[in-house]
Amino acid sequence: MTGFSPDITERLARARADLRMGVPVVLDGGAVMLAAETLDADRLAHLRTLGGAPVLAITSWRAQTLKARAYDGDLARIALPLDVGLSWVRSVADPADDLRAPMKGPLRSIRDGNADLHRAAIALTKAARLLPAALVLAIDDAHGFAKAYDLTLIPGAAALDLTLSPLRPVISARLPLEVSEAGRLHIFRPDDGAEEHYAVEIGQPDRSQPVLSRLHSACFTGDLLGSLKCDCGPQLRGALAQMGATGAGVLLYLNQEGRGIGLANKMRAYSLQDQGFDTVEANHRLGFEDDERDFRIGAEILKKMGFSAVRLLTNNPAKVARMESCGIAVVERVPLKVGENSHNHGYLATKAAKSGHLL
Repeated sequence: MTGFSPDITERLARARADLRMGVPVVLDGGAVMLAAETLDADRLAHLRTLGGAPVLAITSWRAQTLKARAYDGDLARIALPLDVGLSWVRSVADPADDLRAPMKGPLRSIRDGNADLHRAAIALTKAARLLPAALVLAIDDAHGFAKAYDLTLIPGAAALDLTLSPLRPVISARLPLEVSEAGRLHIFRPDDGAEEHYAVEIGQPDRSQPVLSRLHSACFTGDLLGSLKCDCGPQLRGALAQMGATGAGVLLYLNQEGRGIGLANKMRAYSLQDQGFDTVEANHRLGFEDDERDFRIGAEILKKMGFSAVRLLTNNPAKVARMESCGIAVVERVPLKVGENSHNHGYLATKAAKSGHLL
């Protein structure tokens, strides 16, 4: 930051907030974008007055559902027809009415223009925990456009930069728990204004020895409400119980709800599951990958707490591989097989068959 001028990290935080409110964002490189999910009729109408050809950028997963051509591999760019309105844009972005009205087209995919700007637009909608679909219009003078409309301007490349935002320890305090009176809660805050993450420390783990640890992604429905659709709540409580019985451990509670897509999108996925799609198919129909989480966050917290090796409580080999790639030695994978019931049997079977979980 120079004086009071925001740096790129702060501008990205602004961009995420703007998109959630339906405010356009300007990409330095020649485009203005709006999130399809929060687009309103007035802004769509104004976008058409600017000239040019607006494009709806969606991921290849969503394009596959819509039978649209993804010429750019990981995304499809759909030309916005002149005669369509807000409901069409939203129906292409959101699969809520796919079964009732499967035909959205004809959808005309294009190849022209800077595909990376469209990738950046989708990355920003994901970062804002919105549906991965963005309306994008090429413009000649990005700086002038941003100044004229008082909009946030960011380099398109910055949205595609996968560098992990630095995490800062905020505070830690003693927290007696049912599983152990020797509990302590640590709060970590990322510099990019995203959600905070937590570390629950049980006892006084020896930093020179592998610590019993779990990377647990937040699950409002399972952890708090006792949902039977997943095994998250039993895994959370089972991991803490094992740490309490052992006398030491660290549970990382990462705010990456719904495998990183956010609670609203997770509920969209649940609605699709009610239509007969499994958990992976539901994510793909929404336009997401199987798993959008960033496990580097967990590795960074462990390092900041002084740990370099873990005994990892997980059924997910991807977590083991990710920890080791981030410099955390996993000396043992400790199984955590709890919480199966008649409601989540199919969900667990899908995780084993399609996501490689060892169940």
